[in-house]
Amino acid sequence: MNDMIKPEVISAVRRSPIVLSASSLSSDDVYNPKGEKLGSIKDLMLDIQSGKVCYAVLSFGGFLSLGEKLFAVPWSALTVDTENKRLVMDTDEERLKNAPGFDTDNWPNMADATWEKTVHGYYGTTY
Repeated sequence: MNDMIKPEVISAVRRSPIVLSASSLSSDDVYNPKGEKLGSIKDLMLDIQSGKVCYAVLSFGGFLSLGEKLFAVPWSALTVDTENKRLVMDTDEERLKNAPGFDTDNWPNMADATWEKTVHGYYGTTY
């Protein structure tokens, strides 16, 4: 059986918390439910007031960081696959290619409400 844990379930479980270090997720691969690799985690963006992960910055394409495109994926759009030790996002490569992204030298202002609405709207998540 494939053990999938939604991030909101992780925060709801208090009797036996599931805790992962940010460094253990950094560079982890992200797959879709079909088992196709979508990219890897480049960074995690935290809300410093609540301490919660807001976005996983996903690296897609390129070679040795050249030509790669970055995407801020809402944390709630990801599922933790504990069996395969990876993250899963229910999308395909073509949809990801068209997602709002940025390059390594031009990060968006993730505190901007308009940007936030656009990203969450694209992935169908709430903010």
